[in-house]
Amino acid sequence: MSWGNTLKLTIFGESHGAAIGAVLEGLPAGETVNMDGILEQMARRAPGKDLSSTPRKENDRPEILSGILNRKTTGAPLCAVIANTDIHSSDYAELRNIPRPGHADYPALLRYHGFNDMRGGGRFSGRMTAPLVFSGAVCRQILKRRGISIGAHVLTIHGVRDTPFNPVTVSAGLLDRLSTCCFPTVSPKAETAMRAEIESARQSLNSVGGIVECAATGLPAGAGGPLTEGVESLLSPLLFAIPACKGVEFGAGFGAADLFGSEDNDSYYFDGETVKTRTNNAGGILGGITTGMPLIFRTVFKPTPSIAKEQDSVDLAERKNTKLAVHGRHDPCIVPRAVAAVESAAAVCLLDLMLTYHLIGGERT
Repeated sequence: MSWGNTLKLTIFGESHGAAIGAVLEGLPAGETVNMDGILEQMARRAPGKDLSSTPRKENDRPEILSGILNRKTTGAPLCAVIANTDIHSSDYAELRNIPRPGHADYPALLRYHGFNDMRGGGRFSGRMTAPLVFSGAVCRQILKRRGISIGAHVLTIHGVRDTPFNPVTVSAGLLDRLSTCCFPTVSPKAETAMRAEIESARQSLNSVGGIVECAATGLPAGAGGPLTEGVESLLSPLLFAIPACKGVEFGAGFGAADLFGSEDNDSYYFDGETVKTRTNNAGGILGGITTGMPLIFRTVFKPTPSIAKEQDSVDLAERKNTKLAVHGRHDPCIVPRAVAAVESAAAVCLLDLMLTYHLIGGERT
């Protein structure tokens, strides 16, 4: 996978190969990189923390091959690899001929003529979000020094709902707090209820999905452009690169379809010398360009398709219908772990925007 304009991101590897990794090209030189901060973000995405995720355990400690020297970016492409250590490839032996419902097994078989590495999902695995989170952690640190904060929370899990962000007044302090949590919610009660919903699905050999809501504050107005240069157009491909993502909406999103124009329009006013809007149905973007208001978007994730509950499938070798119950180590809900990936996609995209439109300033410490 390759993405980007001024800042270019390439993600390589496969879930059960020797390693996965990322190359970030276009980072400004002289930026401090705090490895502890990177590892904190990697740990948020990593599996094996509790019963809400897969018991697979990965160290997820990136090895830096180039681009950083003495904790500073050098201006060369930043390349990092992450070893795959806890792999059970035998769990996938029967799936070569019996595709899992809801997975990419069957279309990938057709696309790559059977030569793709389907162990652990291969390139389609959630494991591939680890290099994205590494890249986002680096970009997040550069943005934070310019006053830009990014944070997200689990908005819903199978109908259980957290308190949504206030799209006008969401604070950097709240986003900073959420960006350190492994199961981030605005309301502690929501986390408790969501964990119970996930455990209920796990006990019944099933899975559940949900929605991640993300925000960024401190963005200057004027970054982006029309058509394919817009913020939505640049960010959406990175979000859809996160496995199980099935939808993205910005601001009021699909809810705008139920509003009158007079309700949906965000009216302007002067706050001192700064132009602001009294509402933020646009989600901080108009015409693909940042308005200076908080960036607000939501990402929908489907239930984990690998479930132990028996389902209908086909045996491609025997050319007959069959039954399949997926065994192995799988998340009953990927949404909490996806939060760090969503934030990271936003961080990579926003740094690319800031660099493209020459909006990166401030001290490099």
